[in-house]
Amino acid sequence: MKDAFSQMHPIVNFIFFAFVIGFSMFIMNPACLLISLVCALFNVLYLNGKKAVRLSVLYLLPTIIIIAIVNPVFNHDGVTMLAYFPWDNPLTLESIIYGIATAVLLSSIVLWFSCFNEVMTSDKFIYLFGRIIPSLSLVLSMALRFVPGFIFQFNVIRNSQKCIGRDISDGKLLQRLKNAAKIISIMISWALENAIETADSMKSRGHGLKGRTAFSIYRFSKRDAAVLSIIIISGIILIIMSVLDVAKFRYFPSVKGNVISAPAIIYYALYFSLMIMPLAINVWEGIKWKRLRSAN
Repeated sequence: MKDAFSQMHPIVNFIFFAFVIGFSMFIMNPACLLISLVCALFNVLYLNGKKAVRLSVLYLLPTIIIIAIVNPVFNHDGVTMLAYFPWDNPLTLESIIYGIATAVLLSSIVLWFSCFNEVMTSDKFIYLFGRIIPSLSLVLSMALRFVPGFIFQFNVIRNSQKCIGRDISDGKLLQRLKNAAKIISIMISWALENAIETADSMKSRGHGLKGRTAFSIYRFSKRDAAVLSIIIISGIILIIMSVLDVAKFRYFPSVKGNVISAPAIIYYALYFSLMIMPLAINVWEGIKWKRLRSAN
């Protein structure tokens, strides 16, 4: 499935995710949290398909439940007492609501970072920051691609060991431990060898040399300028409205906030339009492509 948003200029992608992840982390209004979660889920479903469903069901759903249950056990702030734990600490309505809000916030951030990893590839990151902070940009890009590469290589090695009866699930406990140690040893050797090959490759390409030029396939088009302008203007307006407490909300000592009002609804609409922008661009490009095909 073609992602039109990821085909745009890297600066557009980066500034979008900077705004979106920043807003998702610091705006605790429940309506905004829900908007961020839903939009992140739709975007990650478009990018990853079934893999995103697996991430949401197997990892995020249990995380939401655990955080929502654990928070009231340790957080006893709030004025609405519902009951007392056996150890005499109060269970408050505010702590339960705040636990759910925190779980939703964490889940939306995880989903947005999943989208970020799909869209902001290592070459985009190096393109943006390679000349400003070359060493740090290289380290960050390598770190971002290390985890998926490590998981892929782990599955390859484990499948090969499974074919010869040396998987973690084969044999008794002692044999399983030996098999696991063997796989870990192979993975460490692969990681070290990969690091050496990367270092040699970067050295042979003149990384860090003064006056070194870099090839780039990215061109800043009028469409990029239009989308970037919309993102920046929307982000600035949302920041100003947040500073003015248009959608102010608190959880302690009591749950209170400006959730339903004309300015707040405008705020939510602008917030939603920013969060859903990548999916809207992809849907619009898909419609245009179908029209062009039908015209031919």
